[in-house]
Amino acid sequence: MKRILVTGGAGFIGSHLCERLLGQGHEVLCIDNFYTGTRRNVARLMDDQNFELMRHDVTFPLFVEVDEIYNLACPASPIHYQFDPVQTTKTSVHGAINLLGLAKRRRAKIFQASTSEVYGDPTQHPQTEEYWGNVNPIGFRSCYDEGKRCAETLFFDYHRQHKLRIKVARIFNTYGPRMHPNDGRVVSNFVVQALNGEPITLYGDGQQTRSFCFVDDLVEGFLRLMDTGDEVTGPINLGNPGEFTIKQLAETVIELTGSKSTIEYRPLPQDDPRQRQPDITKAKAILDWEPTIQLKEGVSRTIAYFDALLKEGVA
Repeated sequence: MKRILVTGGAGFIGSHLCERLLGQGHEVLCIDNFYTGTRRNVARLMDDQNFELMRHDVTFPLFVEVDEIYNLACPASPIHYQFDPVQTTKTSVHGAINLLGLAKRRRAKIFQASTSEVYGDPTQHPQTEEYWGNVNPIGFRSCYDEGKRCAETLFFDYHRQHKLRIKVARIFNTYGPRMHPNDGRVVSNFVVQALNGEPITLYGDGQQTRSFCFVDDLVEGFLRLMDTGDEVTGPINLGNPGEFTIKQLAETVIELTGSKSTIEYRPLPQDDPRQRQPDITKAKAILDWEPTIQLKEGVSRTIAYFDALLKEGVA
């Protein structure tokens, strides 16, 4: 049994990770400032004697006794990270500094949930880990993109300077139950709009592509990366290499919900990537990992979750 800290643990992905770690028999300390995470996401875990929930903001130091750290703290959808861009950058950068300091004191292994946004609007397709990206450093998305890039820098400098055991994963579009219903992400937007019978809003011409990974597959990748030897640091891409246009996703959601929603086109936001697809060659070779849940199955499970929320009047 290990004592494992999960920051952002009451969030969409974090809550699934906490559940898996508890299932493996570990003690889990979940911290969250509840900016986008909710107690509802971890309510089912509260009766587990190995689970502890603490309200804390990672921009402030944390002094706890843990063996491993998963750093997932940061708003990840444009509507949330652009609401307070300065705080978003602080969460990525100050949060990384504080958690790396904790890992250094405890000699703990530490995992950074980075993002495909470090590649910006890529000129390489699909994106490999060696690609340095095409990022606007002063745009509306920069607080998140550059914050995560700086966090990666800090992780690797702590590794080189202090021999810290680090693991860095670059997460591509992920979806599934416990997504925030109003986070502005394409899957949650489309599903809620379809269930409500509202027009589905597509930005641009709908031909921009994304690769959608179901949350259970992603968490499995996290666990496998954390369990590798100290020689494996990453960064490693974790995502589904299956590429779909945004219009295809909208049509899939309409089909699976049986909705009568129509599609409405709106202008493309600034710096919105035209293509996003992971090269997961390293994940396959090093982690023996690749996604197993197909888009229709994952979207169906996500629809069921949001349908229940809407019936309860939560979403």
